[in-house]
Amino acid sequence: MGPDSHDAIYRLWDELSDWEAGRPSDAAIQLMQALADMVGAWNATWAGAVRVKAASADDVLQGWRVGAVRALKAVEPLPDEGHFTEILRLWDRREIDPSFLLPLRGVGTFRAYSLRRDLPPAWFESAFFHRFYGSVGTQDAVFVAFPLNEDSESHFGFYAGRTFTDAEIALLTFALRGIKWFHRNLMLGSGLVIASAALTPTENRVLQLLLTKASEKEIARQMDMATSTAHQHVTTLFRKFGVRSRAGLMSLWLNAPA
Repeated sequence: MGPDSHDAIYRLWDELSDWEAGRPSDAAIQLMQALADMVGAWNATWAGAVRVKAASADDVLQGWRVGAVRALKAVEPLPDEGHFTEILRLWDRREIDPSFLLPLRGVGTFRAYSLRRDLPPAWFESAFFHRFYGSVGTQDAVFVAFPLNEDSESHFGFYAGRTFTDAEIALLTFALRGIKWFHRNLMLGSGLVIASAALTPTENRVLQLLLTKASEKEIARQMDMATSTAHQHVTTLFRKFGVRSRAGLMSLWLNAPA
């Protein structure tokens, strides 16, 4: 990876730091688009993974669940993240495909893994590959995993119609390793890592507004809801994040780069 690539990634990190705390999803889209362009990927995803402590002893996925997912582009004919949530439904039902075991290699450590490097050639003839990858033009995918603690990880995925080169994988790992604060913000913004429960879509939107200077009345107006309803959502968010005020909530993000 040459100096020009390093400079481009440093500029990208600076741009990410300029985003408002309440807009992690928008910042993630910018990051995914920029990195996808650098490595020639046609799509990208982010997923927040958490481990359930009460998992059964025979669970080959060791209790890991995907609590949130974002996609750079929707995969037709499904809207938004629909294509990827189809895969996650199989994950949650524990209908194990060999590709599901890749994230568990070195779990708890920063790592990168890819389909073409880490799965046997026979897998690319499987019904699973053709349904979820080949049918939409994906021939290879690279994933970069960043552990936040022993029970939560941030995963970025990139998808291409060809095999990723070692240099491209190295670029993605470099770009995603130096921004722990950003991985943490994405997890926080999805109600993961420290929230007692995952956030609903409405709570997620209220949270984004709450992290700005918007009052509860302004939040209610922008969300087209009663002020009392907005207040109920704010109270629920405080409870889920274990804080008593907006200042306490903001401190979670302000302390994120530490």
